[in-house]
Amino acid sequence: MPEEKLSVEELKKKAEKPGKDAMIMHPYYKGKIQSIGKCPVRDFSDFAIWYTPGVAKPCLDIKENPEKAYEHLNKGNMVAVVSDGTRVLGLGDIGPLAAGPVMEGKAILFKYLGGVDAWPICIDTKDPDKAIEFVKMLQPSFGGINLEDFSKPKCYKILEELRNDPEVNIPVWHDDAQGTATVVLAGVFGGLNVVEKDIESVTVAMLGVGAANTRTAYLLIAAGVNPKNIIMVDSKGAIYADREDIVKDKDYDTFKYDLAQKTNPDRMTGGMGDVISGADILISASRPVPGTIKKEWISKMASDSIVYACANPLPEIWPWEAIEAGARIVGTGRSDFDNQINNSLGFPGIFRGTLDVRASTITDEMCIAAAKALADLGAKEANEKKVIPTMDQWELYPAEATAVGMKAIEQGVAKVEWEEKDLYKHAEDIIRAARGGSEILYKKGFIPAAPKT
Repeated sequence: MPEEKLSVEELKKKAEKPGKDAMIMHPYYKGKIQSIGKCPVRDFSDFAIWYTPGVAKPCLDIKENPEKAYEHLNKGNMVAVVSDGTRVLGLGDIGPLAAGPVMEGKAILFKYLGGVDAWPICIDTKDPDKAIEFVKMLQPSFGGINLEDFSKPKCYKILEELRNDPEVNIPVWHDDAQGTATVVLAGVFGGLNVVEKDIESVTVAMLGVGAANTRTAYLLIAAGVNPKNIIMVDSKGAIYADREDIVKDKDYDTFKYDLAQKTNPDRMTGGMGDVISGADILISASRPVPGTIKKEWISKMASDSIVYACANPLPEIWPWEAIEAGARIVGTGRSDFDNQINNSLGFPGIFRGTLDVRASTITDEMCIAAAKALADLGAKEANEKKVIPTMDQWELYPAEATAVGMKAIEQGVAKVEWEEKDLYKHAEDIIRAARGGSEILYKKGFIPAAPKT
Protein backbone atom coordinates (compact mmCIF):
# COMPACT_ATOMS: atom_id res chain seq x y z
CA MET A 1 0.00 0.00 0.00
CA PRO A 2 1.48 3.44 -0.95
CA GLU A 3 2.69 5.40 2.05
CA GLU A 4 0.33 8.34 1.49
CA LYS A 5 -2.69 6.01 1.69
CA LEU A 6 -1.82 4.79 5.18
CA SER A 7 -3.16 6.25 8.40
CA VAL A 8 -0.78 7.56 11.05
CA GLU A 9 -1.35 4.44 13.15
CA GLU A 10 -0.65 2.21 10.17
CA LEU A 11 2.54 4.15 9.43
CA LYS A 12 3.72 3.77 13.03
CA LYS A 13 2.92 0.06 12.94
CA LYS A 14 4.93 -0.23 9.73
CA ALA A 15 7.85 1.54 11.42
CA GLU A 16 7.79 -0.99 14.30
CA LYS A 17 7.73 -4.11 12.09
CA PRO A 18 11.49 -4.37 11.27
CA GLY A 19 12.32 -4.53 14.98
CA LYS A 20 9.75 -7.24 15.60
CA ASP A 21 10.96 -9.23 12.61
CA ALA A 22 14.56 -8.88 13.76
CA MET A 23 13.72 -10.62 17.03
CA ILE A 24 12.55 -13.63 15.03
CA MET A 25 15.18 -13.69 12.30
CA HIS A 26 18.35 -13.06 14.33
CA PRO A 27 18.01 -16.01 16.71
CA TYR A 28 16.82 -18.23 13.86
CA TYR A 29 20.02 -17.70 11.85
CA LYS A 30 22.25 -17.18 14.92
CA GLY A 31 24.01 -14.28 13.29
CA LYS A 32 24.34 -12.91 9.78
CA ILE A 33 27.79 -13.75 8.45
CA GLN A 34 30.00 -16.80 8.00
CA SER A 35 33.27 -17.59 6.26
CA ILE A 36 33.27 -19.58 3.03
CA GLY A 37 36.19 -20.44 0.80
CA LYS A 38 36.74 -18.50 -2.42
CA CYS A 39 39.04 -21.14 -3.93
CA PRO A 40 37.86 -24.56 -5.17
CA VAL A 41 38.48 -27.85 -3.41
CA ARG A 42 38.45 -30.14 -6.44
CA ASP A 43 39.61 -33.07 -4.33
CA PHE A 44 41.56 -33.54 -1.12
CA SER A 45 44.89 -33.19 -2.87
CA ASP A 46 44.13 -29.48 -3.30
CA PHE A 47 44.83 -28.95 0.39
CA ALA A 48 48.50 -29.52 -0.42
CA ILE A 49 48.24 -26.33 -2.51
CA TRP A 50 46.08 -24.26 -0.20
CA TYR A 51 47.90 -25.40 2.93
CA THR A 52 51.11 -27.31 3.59
CA PRO A 53 53.44 -27.95 1.83
CA GLY A 54 52.52 -25.71 -1.11
CA VAL A 55 51.55 -22.68 0.99
CA ALA A 56 55.18 -22.12 1.98
CA LYS A 57 55.99 -20.68 -1.46
CA PRO A 58 53.54 -17.73 -1.33
CA CYS A 59 54.57 -17.12 2.30
CA LEU A 60 58.21 -16.70 1.23
CA ASP A 61 57.17 -14.59 -1.76
CA ILE A 62 55.39 -12.15 0.58
CA LYS A 63 58.38 -12.12 2.94
CA GLU A 64 60.61 -11.06 0.05
CA ASN A 65 58.10 -8.49 -1.28
CA PRO A 66 55.31 -7.39 1.13
CA GLU A 67 53.22 -5.92 -1.70
CA LYS A 68 52.74 -9.49 -2.97
CA ALA A 69 50.34 -9.91 -0.02
CA TYR A 70 47.73 -8.28 -2.26
CA GLU A 71 48.24 -11.03 -4.83
CA HIS A 72 48.43 -14.09 -2.58
CA LEU A 73 45.89 -13.06 0.09
CA ASN A 74 42.36 -11.70 0.30
CA LYS A 75 43.84 -8.69 2.15
CA GLY A 76 42.94 -6.34 -0.72
CA ASN A 77 39.24 -7.13 -0.26
CA MET A 78 39.12 -7.41 3.54
CA VAL A 79 37.85 -4.70 5.88
CA ALA A 80 37.67 -4.82 9.67
CA VAL A 81 34.56 -3.25 11.22
CA VAL A 82 35.96 -2.14 14.58
CA SER A 83 33.82 -0.85 17.47
CA ASP A 84 33.91 -0.46 21.24
CA GLY A 85 30.11 -0.20 21.42
CA THR A 86 30.06 3.17 23.18
CA ARG A 87 27.78 5.02 20.73
CA VAL A 88 25.62 2.47 18.93
CA LEU A 89 23.08 3.94 16.44
CA GLY A 90 20.92 5.80 18.90
CA LEU A 91 21.21 3.15 21.62
CA GLY A 92 24.21 4.74 23.33
CA ASP A 93 26.88 2.91 25.33
CA ILE A 94 25.59 -0.68 25.20
CA GLY A 95 29.05 -2.25 25.17
CA PRO A 96 30.99 -4.34 22.65
CA LEU A 97 29.00 -7.56 23.06
CA ALA A 98 25.60 -5.95 22.52
CA ALA A 99 27.03 -3.97 19.58
CA GLY A 100 27.69 -7.24 17.76
CA PRO A 101 24.41 -7.41 15.78
CA VAL A 102 25.07 -3.95 14.34
CA MET A 103 28.63 -4.83 13.31
CA GLU A 104 27.52 -8.10 11.71
CA GLY A 105 24.81 -6.14 9.91
CA LYS A 106 27.46 -3.77 8.63
CA ALA A 107 29.50 -6.71 7.39
CA ILE A 108 26.63 -8.21 5.39
CA LEU A 109 25.92 -4.82 3.79
CA PHE A 110 29.60 -4.53 2.83
CA LYS A 111 29.47 -7.92 1.12
CA TYR A 112 26.07 -7.83 -0.57
CA LEU A 113 26.20 -4.22 -1.74
CA GLY A 114 29.92 -3.74 -2.36
CA GLY A 115 31.40 -7.22 -2.71
CA VAL A 116 33.73 -6.40 0.22
CA ASP A 117 34.60 -9.09 2.78
CA ALA A 118 34.12 -7.38 6.15
CA TRP A 119 34.53 -8.80 9.63
CA PRO A 120 33.04 -7.41 12.86
CA ILE A 121 35.60 -6.90 15.60
CA CYS A 122 34.19 -5.56 18.87
CA ILE A 123 36.88 -4.60 21.35
CA ASP A 124 36.56 -4.68 25.12
CA THR A 125 38.16 -1.35 25.94
CA LYS A 126 37.02 2.26 26.15
CA ASP A 127 40.57 3.57 26.03
CA PRO A 128 41.18 5.39 22.70
CA ASP A 129 44.93 4.78 22.86
CA LYS A 130 44.35 1.04 23.20
CA ALA A 131 41.89 1.14 20.29
CA ILE A 132 44.47 2.94 18.15
CA GLU A 133 47.15 0.40 19.01
CA PHE A 134 44.73 -2.47 18.35
CA VAL A 135 43.85 -1.16 14.88
CA LYS A 136 47.52 -0.75 14.02
CA MET A 137 48.12 -4.38 14.96
CA LEU A 138 45.35 -5.50 12.57
CA GLN A 139 47.07 -4.13 9.48
CA PRO A 140 48.70 -7.37 8.24
CA SER A 141 45.31 -9.03 7.74
CA PHE A 142 43.16 -6.21 6.36
CA GLY A 143 43.10 -3.82 3.42
CA GLY A 144 41.07 -1.19 5.28
CA ILE A 145 39.51 -0.29 8.62
CA ASN A 146 35.91 0.84 9.18
CA LEU A 147 35.58 2.51 12.60
CA GLU A 148 32.04 2.23 13.94
CA ASP A 149 30.08 3.54 16.89
CA PHE A 150 32.88 5.05 18.97
CA SER A 151 31.63 7.85 21.22
CA LYS A 152 32.62 11.47 20.84
CA PRO A 153 35.21 13.01 21.16
CA LYS A 154 37.46 9.94 21.22
CA CYS A 155 36.14 8.96 17.79
CA TYR A 156 37.92 12.06 16.43
CA LYS A 157 41.17 11.20 18.20
CA ILE A 158 41.13 7.61 16.96
CA LEU A 159 40.40 8.56 13.36
CA GLU A 160 42.80 11.49 13.11
CA GLU A 161 45.71 9.74 14.80
CA LEU A 162 45.34 6.64 12.65
CA ARG A 163 44.95 8.63 9.43
CA ASN A 164 48.03 10.69 10.18
CA ASP A 165 50.24 7.93 11.59
CA PRO A 166 53.08 7.11 9.16
CA GLU A 167 53.01 3.51 10.44
CA VAL A 168 49.43 3.07 9.18
CA ASN A 169 49.52 2.11 5.50
CA ILE A 170 45.89 1.13 4.90
CA PRO A 171 42.85 3.45 4.70
CA VAL A 172 41.02 4.14 7.96
CA TRP A 173 37.49 5.50 7.80
CA HIS A 174 34.90 6.48 10.42
CA ASP A 175 31.55 5.61 8.92
CA ASP A 176 29.40 7.41 11.49
CA ALA A 177 31.21 10.62 10.54
CA GLN A 178 32.53 10.34 6.97
CA GLY A 179 29.92 7.88 5.74
CA THR A 180 26.97 9.84 7.11
CA ALA A 181 28.43 13.07 5.76
CA THR A 182 28.86 11.62 2.27
CA VAL A 183 25.29 10.37 1.95
CA VAL A 184 23.83 13.53 3.50
CA LEU A 185 25.80 15.55 0.95
CA ALA A 186 24.40 13.34 -1.81
CA GLY A 187 20.92 14.03 -0.43
CA VAL A 188 21.66 17.76 -0.44
CA PHE A 189 22.85 17.60 -4.05
CA GLY A 190 19.78 15.58 -5.05
CA GLY A 191 17.34 17.69 -3.06
CA LEU A 192 18.69 20.95 -4.45
CA ASN A 193 18.31 19.54 -7.96
CA VAL A 194 14.61 19.04 -7.26
CA VAL A 195 13.91 22.39 -5.57
CA GLU A 196 16.25 24.21 -7.99
CA LYS A 197 18.40 26.05 -5.47
CA ASP A 198 22.16 26.66 -5.59
CA ILE A 199 24.42 25.08 -2.97
CA GLU A 200 26.46 28.29 -2.70
CA SER A 201 23.47 30.33 -1.52
CA VAL A 202 21.39 27.97 0.65
CA THR A 203 21.13 28.36 4.41
CA VAL A 204 21.55 25.23 6.53
CA ALA A 205 20.40 24.53 10.09
CA MET A 206 21.97 21.52 11.80
CA LEU A 207 20.59 19.87 14.93
CA GLY A 208 23.29 17.97 16.80
CA VAL A 209 27.03 18.61 16.83
CA GLY A 210 28.24 15.05 17.26
CA ALA A 211 30.51 13.04 14.99
CA ALA A 212 27.98 12.77 12.14
CA ASN A 213 26.96 16.42 11.87
CA THR A 214 30.48 17.67 12.57
CA ARG A 215 31.90 15.84 9.58
CA THR A 216 28.79 16.66 7.53
CA ALA A 217 29.35 20.37 8.16
CA TYR A 218 32.95 20.15 6.98
CA LEU A 219 31.97 18.21 3.86
CA LEU A 220 29.14 20.64 3.05
CA ILE A 221 31.64 23.50 3.27
CA ALA A 222 34.14 21.64 1.07
CA ALA A 223 31.35 21.04 -1.47
CA GLY A 224 30.38 24.73 -1.71
CA VAL A 225 28.08 25.66 1.18
CA ASN A 226 29.06 29.03 2.64
CA PRO A 227 30.00 28.38 6.30
CA LYS A 228 28.45 31.75 7.18
CA ASN A 229 25.13 30.28 6.05
CA ILE A 230 25.30 27.40 8.56
CA ILE A 231 23.90 27.42 12.09
CA MET A 232 24.55 24.39 14.31
CA VAL A 233 22.63 23.66 17.51
CA ASP A 234 23.72 21.32 20.29
CA SER A 235 21.99 20.46 23.58
CA LYS A 236 22.81 23.93 24.95
CA GLY A 237 21.69 25.91 21.92
CA ALA A 238 23.30 27.48 18.87
CA ILE A 239 27.07 27.33 18.75
CA TYR A 240 29.05 30.51 18.04
CA ALA A 241 32.61 31.77 18.29
CA ASP A 242 32.77 32.96 21.87
CA ARG A 243 30.22 30.72 23.57
CA GLU A 244 31.78 30.26 26.98
CA ASP A 245 31.62 26.48 27.33
CA ILE A 246 32.92 25.91 23.79
CA VAL A 247 35.90 28.18 24.39
CA LYS A 248 36.55 26.48 27.74
CA ASP A 249 36.45 23.01 26.18
CA LYS A 250 38.27 23.87 22.93
CA ASP A 251 41.12 21.44 23.67
CA TYR A 252 38.59 18.67 24.42
CA ASP A 253 36.38 19.18 21.36
CA THR A 254 38.55 20.99 18.84
CA PHE A 255 36.19 20.39 15.94
CA LYS A 256 33.19 21.98 17.66
CA TYR A 257 35.38 24.96 18.56
CA ASP A 258 36.58 25.27 14.96
CA LEU A 259 33.05 25.08 13.54
CA ALA A 260 31.88 27.66 16.08
CA GLN A 261 34.44 30.07 14.59
CA LYS A 262 33.38 29.36 11.00
CA THR A 263 29.57 29.30 11.32
CA ASN A 264 26.81 31.53 12.72
CA PRO A 265 28.66 34.85 12.22
CA ASP A 266 25.71 36.80 13.71
CA ARG A 267 26.13 34.84 16.97
CA MET A 268 22.48 33.88 17.09
CA THR A 269 21.52 32.25 20.39
CA GLY A 270 18.78 29.93 21.57
CA GLY A 271 17.55 26.55 20.41
CA MET A 272 16.62 25.33 16.95
CA GLY A 273 13.21 26.96 17.14
CA ASP A 274 14.92 30.34 17.64
CA VAL A 275 17.40 30.12 14.77
CA ILE A 276 15.71 28.08 12.03
CA SER A 277 13.62 30.85 10.50
CA GLY A 278 14.21 31.05 6.74
CA ALA A 279 16.52 28.02 6.57
CA ASP A 280 16.49 26.10 3.29
CA ILE A 281 17.78 22.83 4.77
CA LEU A 282 17.54 21.16 8.18
CA ILE A 283 19.97 18.30 8.85
CA SER A 284 19.52 16.47 12.12
CA ALA A 285 21.70 13.82 13.75
CA SER A 286 20.23 13.99 17.20
CA ARG A 287 17.99 11.96 19.51
CA PRO A 288 16.20 8.97 17.90
CA VAL A 289 12.85 10.10 19.26
CA PRO A 290 10.04 11.40 17.04
CA GLY A 291 9.11 14.84 18.37
CA THR A 292 12.71 15.92 18.87
CA ILE A 293 12.13 18.13 15.82
CA LYS A 294 8.98 20.21 16.28
CA LYS A 295 6.49 20.83 13.51
CA GLU A 296 6.46 24.55 14.35
CA TRP A 297 10.19 24.75 13.63
CA ILE A 298 9.72 23.41 10.13
CA SER A 299 6.85 25.82 9.50
CA LYS A 300 9.38 28.67 9.95
CA MET A 301 11.69 27.40 7.21
CA ALA A 302 11.96 28.81 3.68
CA SER A 303 9.65 27.64 0.92
CA ASP A 304 10.66 24.37 -0.76
CA SER A 305 12.54 23.38 2.40
CA ILE A 306 14.47 20.13 2.80
CA VAL A 307 14.46 18.17 6.08
CA TYR A 308 16.79 15.23 6.70
CA ALA A 309 16.09 13.63 10.09
CA CYS A 310 18.84 11.03 10.18
CA ALA A 311 18.69 9.50 13.67
CA ASN A 312 18.37 5.73 13.88
CA PRO A 313 16.47 3.58 14.58
CA LEU A 314 13.74 6.28 14.67
CA PRO A 315 13.85 9.71 13.02
CA GLU A 316 13.62 12.92 15.06
CA ILE A 317 10.26 13.65 13.40
CA TRP A 318 7.85 11.39 11.55
CA PRO A 319 8.09 12.20 7.82
CA TRP A 320 4.38 12.85 7.43
CA GLU A 321 4.49 15.40 10.23
CA ALA A 322 7.34 17.26 8.54
CA ILE A 323 5.39 17.32 5.26
CA GLU A 324 2.30 18.62 7.07
CA ALA A 325 4.45 21.39 8.57
CA GLY A 326 5.49 22.58 5.11
CA ALA A 327 8.68 20.72 4.14
CA ARG A 328 8.82 19.84 0.47
CA ILE A 329 11.42 17.08 0.78
CA VAL A 330 11.84 14.85 3.83
CA GLY A 331 14.39 12.09 4.30
CA THR A 332 15.29 9.74 7.16
CA GLY A 333 17.88 7.04 7.79
CA ARG A 334 15.30 4.30 7.25
CA SER A 335 14.68 2.24 4.13
CA ASP A 336 10.94 1.93 4.83
CA PHE A 337 10.26 5.65 4.26
CA ASP A 338 10.83 7.88 1.24
CA ASN A 339 14.31 9.36 0.71
CA GLN A 340 16.58 7.10 2.71
CA ILE A 341 19.63 9.11 3.77
CA ASN A 342 21.70 6.31 5.23
CA ASN A 343 25.35 5.21 5.27
CA SER A 344 24.41 1.99 3.47
CA LEU A 345 24.24 4.00 0.24
CA GLY A 346 27.86 5.06 0.71
CA PHE A 347 30.38 2.85 2.46
CA PRO A 348 30.05 -0.34 0.32
CA GLY A 349 30.78 1.50 -2.92
CA ILE A 350 33.33 3.86 -1.37
CA PHE A 351 35.37 1.00 0.04
CA ARG A 352 35.00 -0.95 -3.20
CA GLY A 353 36.67 1.86 -5.11
CA THR A 354 39.23 2.54 -2.38
CA LEU A 355 40.33 -1.09 -2.21
CA ASP A 356 40.41 -1.58 -5.98
CA VAL A 357 42.90 1.24 -6.52
CA ARG A 358 44.65 0.39 -3.24
CA ALA A 359 44.27 3.95 -1.93
CA SER A 360 46.23 4.85 1.18
CA THR A 361 43.42 6.99 2.59
CA ILE A 362 39.88 8.24 1.89
CA THR A 363 39.96 11.98 1.30
CA ASP A 364 37.14 14.53 1.46
CA GLU A 365 37.41 14.88 -2.31
CA MET A 366 36.81 11.14 -2.70
CA CYS A 367 33.71 11.50 -0.48
CA ILE A 368 32.44 14.43 -2.57
CA ALA A 369 33.00 12.38 -5.74
CA ALA A 370 30.91 9.57 -4.23
CA ALA A 371 28.14 12.00 -3.28
CA LYS A 372 28.06 13.49 -6.77
CA ALA A 373 27.97 10.04 -8.34
CA LEU A 374 24.94 9.15 -6.19
CA ALA A 375 23.09 12.36 -7.02
CA ASP A 376 23.98 12.23 -10.72
CA LEU A 377 22.81 8.63 -11.07
CA GLY A 378 19.39 9.56 -9.71
CA ALA A 379 19.10 12.98 -11.35
CA LYS A 380 16.89 11.98 -14.29
CA GLU A 381 14.16 10.48 -12.11
CA ALA A 382 14.65 12.66 -9.02
CA ASN A 383 11.51 13.94 -7.32
CA GLU A 384 10.30 14.90 -3.83
CA LYS A 385 10.08 11.27 -2.76
CA LYS A 386 13.34 10.05 -4.29
CA VAL A 387 16.14 12.59 -4.46
CA ILE A 388 18.91 9.95 -4.71
CA PRO A 389 18.89 6.27 -5.72
CA THR A 390 17.79 3.57 -3.29
CA MET A 391 19.94 0.62 -2.27
CA ASP A 392 17.99 -1.75 -4.54
CA GLN A 393 19.43 0.12 -7.55
CA TRP A 394 22.60 -1.92 -7.44
CA GLU A 395 24.29 0.03 -10.24
CA LEU A 396 24.85 2.90 -7.79
CA TYR A 397 27.62 0.92 -6.06
CA PRO A 398 29.92 0.31 -9.07
CA ALA A 399 29.25 3.90 -10.19
CA GLU A 400 30.22 5.18 -6.75
CA ALA A 401 33.25 2.89 -6.58
CA THR A 402 34.46 4.13 -9.95
CA ALA A 403 34.07 7.80 -8.99
CA VAL A 404 35.97 7.23 -5.74
CA GLY A 405 38.74 5.20 -7.36
CA MET A 406 39.28 7.67 -10.19
CA LYS A 407 39.43 10.58 -7.72
CA ALA A 408 42.02 8.68 -5.65
CA ILE A 409 44.11 8.16 -8.78
CA GLU A 410 43.75 11.85 -9.67
CA GLN A 411 44.87 12.88 -6.18
CA GLY A 412 47.88 10.58 -6.19
CA VAL A 413 46.81 8.46 -3.21
CA ALA A 414 46.28 5.25 -5.24
CA LYS A 415 48.89 2.54 -5.77
CA VAL A 416 47.06 0.93 -8.68
CA GLU A 417 45.89 2.84 -11.74
CA TRP A 418 42.91 1.88 -13.89
CA GLU A 419 41.11 3.07 -16.97
CA GLU A 420 37.68 4.28 -15.86
CA LYS A 421 35.72 1.72 -17.89
CA ASP A 422 37.88 -1.14 -16.60
CA LEU A 423 37.50 -0.04 -12.99
CA TYR A 424 33.72 0.07 -13.40
CA LYS A 425 33.65 -3.41 -14.98
CA HIS A 426 35.84 -4.81 -12.18
CA ALA A 427 33.58 -3.38 -9.46
CA GLU A 428 30.46 -4.57 -11.29
CA ASP A 429 31.80 -8.12 -11.59
CA ILE A 430 32.75 -8.40 -7.92
CA ILE A 431 29.41 -7.02 -6.71
CA ARG A 432 27.47 -9.23 -9.09
CA ALA A 433 29.36 -12.30 -7.85
CA ALA A 434 28.70 -11.41 -4.20
CA ARG A 435 24.98 -11.06 -4.78
CA GLY A 436 24.77 -14.11 -6.99
CA GLY A 437 26.61 -16.28 -4.47
CA SER A 438 24.24 -15.29 -1.67
CA GLU A 439 21.18 -15.90 -3.85
CA ILE A 440 22.39 -19.34 -4.99
CA LEU A 441 23.15 -20.47 -1.44
CA TYR A 442 19.63 -19.46 -0.41
CA LYS A 443 17.94 -21.07 -3.41
CA LYS A 444 19.87 -24.32 -2.90
CA GLY A 445 18.99 -24.45 0.79
CA PHE A 446 22.53 -24.00 2.10
CA ILE A 447 21.17 -20.89 3.73
CA PRO A 448 17.92 -22.14 5.36
CA ALA A 449 14.62 -20.68 4.25
CA ALA A 450 13.60 -17.70 6.33
CA PRO A 451 10.87 -18.23 8.92
CA LYS A 452 7.55 -16.47 8.53
CA THR A 453 7.30 -13.15 10.39
